[in-house]
Amino acid sequence: MGTTSRLSFVLRPGRRRPGASFPRAVAWSALVALAAAGLGAGCGRTETWDDLGPPGVEPAACGDGVCDGSEDCTRCAADCGACATCGDGACDRGSESCASCPGDCGACAVCGDGACAGGETCGSCAEDCGPCPSCGDGACAGGETCATCPGDCGVCASCGDGACGGGETCATCPGDCGVCASCGDGRCVAPEDCSSCTPDCGVCAACGDGVCDRRREGCFSCPQDCGECATCGDGRCSGTETCASCQRDCGVCSVCSNGVCEAFETCAACPADCGACQATTCLEVISCAFACVDAEATPPDIGLACVSNCMAQGCANAQFFAEQVMTCALASLPRCDGDMDCVQNRCAVQITSCLGARC
Repeated sequence: MGTTSRLSFVLRPGRRRPGASFPRAVAWSALVALAAAGLGAGCGRTETWDDLGPPGVEPAACGDGVCDGSEDCTRCAADCGACATCGDGACDRGSESCASCPGDCGACAVCGDGACAGGETCGSCAEDCGPCPSCGDGACAGGETCATCPGDCGVCASCGDGACGGGETCATCPGDCGVCASCGDGRCVAPEDCSSCTPDCGVCAACGDGVCDRRREGCFSCPQDCGECATCGDGRCSGTETCASCQRDCGVCSVCSNGVCEAFETCAACPADCGACQATTCLEVISCAFACVDAEATPPDIGLACVSNCMAQGCANAQFFAEQVMTCALASLPRCDGDMDCVQNRCAVQITSCLGARC
């Protein structure tokens, strides 16, 4: 069997149609990927501390550099200095605290620091301690609130106003507070759920039914029902946008090594999920690659990602010789007006080398 006949089944579907002609001079240009600068949005908390002190004493402003009013070493170490015993290694509960002497008493617990400590509970800080056992049973009871269990109690009324406050956290209102640091690691671990971390946990069961259930859905967790968030489509994956809420800006949710070979993953891009690629021959690579080329489009439409995946599956020799064939074929298409018989004739040497390649 000759070279042309052996490859005819690969290239024949792209033969020129009667009356269809490609321009003789087709400009082939490379696509340049523009890397947009990611804008990190910080989320802080501003608090006003009003220490009224004893009657007749003006409220003191801790942190103004002056130790006055009702301030002392225990109430405002920043202005008055650390108490005499601070630094001795023992936390004197009578005069020291995590605020006045963190060296002895340790840092004060903060909801969101990853440690369930300092009196935090599942009810007061689901982000650090995880949701309470009853959260998720469908009943808003047992001390649950919209801030600690939005799945049962619904999202807080303030969730979605653009401000992270009122007890909201990344676990209960990612739309305002941003996604939690662990969201996007491929593992759906409490307190993550379908509402707070769609990239890891997937969309909630009701998402996609055409009804935006405001108790559990929003533009962040279910743009299919609720519409895209306001900033989606500006070309920047910023703020609270994720691959789940704004695919146009952030790309597809393809988390490698989450145990699932997703639609956008391949053996070449994620062998941990999809398995190792099996080395294929040059002819198999070329058969796969030419299926990615629509030779009847003007100019030919080439799926670059598709071709890349086909090439990655070949052994070293297969990749080398397949690249020679593809380079010759793509350069020949415009000169041959899309006639694939002409392409085969122009690239006969490269095709012969491909067919003779061994892995």
